[in-house]
Amino acid sequence: QVQVVESGGGLVQAGGSLRLACAASGDIFSIIAMDWYRQAPGKQRELVASITSTGITNYADSVKGRFTISRNDAKNRVYLQMNSLNPDDTAVYYCNAEFRPVIGVKYNAWGQGTQVTVAS
Repeated sequence: QVQVVESGGGLVQAGGSLRLACAASGDIFSIIAMDWYRQAPGKQRELVASITSTGITNYADSVKGRFTISRNDAKNRVYLQMNSLNPDDTAVYYCNAEFRPVIGVKYNAWGQGTQVTVAS
C-alpha cells in the first residue's frame, strides 16, 4: 500500500503566501511524477502543477509565475510554494503520486486533500 499525505493548508489574506507539502510512503519502487490538483466548490478538479522524476515541471496558466513546485527525491516529498494568492485560489488541494510498485506497473495514489482559503 501507498500513503499520500498533504499538509500546509490554511487561511491566508489575498496577496499572501502558503507552502504545501506532500509525502508519499509505502510500497514504492520509483516515483514517476508528483502532481498538485485543486478542486473549488462546484468546479471540476484541475491540475495545478506537476513535476517528474527528472525535474520537468508543468503549471496551469492561472498559477504560472506565482506557484513553484519542487521535490525531495530522497524522501518522496513534493512541495508547492504559493505566492500572491487571490480568492480564486481557494480550493481543496490534492497531491497525486504517480509511481511504480514494481518495474513495469504504474499506479496513482491520492492524498486526502488540504483546504486553502484566501480571504479578500
